[in-house]
Amino acid sequence: MSTSNQTHDHQIIQDWVEKRNGIPTRIKGTGKQDDDGLLRIHFPENSKSDNFEEMDWDDFFTDFEKNKLDFLYQDKKADGETSTFHKFVERK
Repeated sequence: MSTSNQTHDHQIIQDWVEKRNGIPTRIKGTGKQDDDGLLRIHFPENSKSDNFEEMDWDDFFTDFEKNKLDFLYQDKKADGETSTFHKFVERK
């Protein structure tokens, strides 16, 4: 059985992403007014999409906090393999 965790701790998020060779990004063309676009974690070895705009961690976490997000993530799949499952959810 796999379980998920939820956090807004920047160091936990950055460590999880970097351990899986992910990069902080936003999706091009999704921003409105003062919003530059939807935040995403991109795993280039799993996807070759051109829709992602890489950003540095400081900018990523500025937007993450501005939008009051939490990071929902899974460490391992049910079979024990390292998981890249994650999503951003509204912080309660």
